Amino acid sequence: MTATAPEARSTGPGTPPPGRRERKKQRTREALIDAAFRLFAEKGFDATTVEEIADAVDVSARTFFRYFASKEDVALTFQEEQQEAVLAALAERPAGEPVMTALRRTVVAIARAAERGDLGFDPDRFRCMMTLTADSPTLLAGSLEHAQKKQHLTTLAVAARMGVDPETDLRPHVAAATVVCVFRAAADAMRCGSMGFTSMAEAVDAAFALLEEGVNFPAGPASPESG
Repeated sequence: MTATAPEARSTGPGTPPPGRRERKKQRTREALIDAAFRLFAEKGFDATTVEEIADAVDVSARTFFRYFASKEDVALTFQEEQQEAVLAALAERPAGEPVMTALRRTVVAIARAAERGDLGFDPDRFRCMMTLTADSPTLLAGSLEHAQKKQHLTTLAVAARMGVDPETDLRPHVAAATVVCVFRAAADAMRCGSMGFTSMAEAVDAAFALLEEGVNFPAGPASPESG
């Protein structure tokens, strides 16, 4: 797997280039991430240790902890990059576009980019992360917690698009929460394998389509007992 970072994390015009020390630190960080995902793919998340990740880069565990609090933090770097890319892409959507439509098009585009390796994403890491969260309850819990902690950023972005105050309007919170729900529903659909989806982006698109259409689904036929 190649160490990469999405364009959303690049420096903007006029930003001075990082110095030699910062470049070295960034190379070490990326090497740790690359080694971690390689080991995760080979051994699984739970079976991989911090010491093994550090050894693969020829640094100490102490050095590892200068960059990451845990191996969960390493695994979740991909999710962090995805979330940053979603926020950047959402800000570029047309101002008059309805909120759920803007979220759908933004999130589907980033999912496709992650799968294809566009925008600087590593598709191997994306596939690895999908497998890891399916196989490791520990990492799945960490992924959900991380997404919920970052949800307020999406809430603020949606509120700005709507021109409302998130302190007094519930709608941006509900809209932002749907992004987390859609990803989980799409991941479950992919893991199930019986709905015919061929990619995560396709499953995400289908889930958002349901939200755009409305989720007040009709009840099923009354059972004999209820009649």
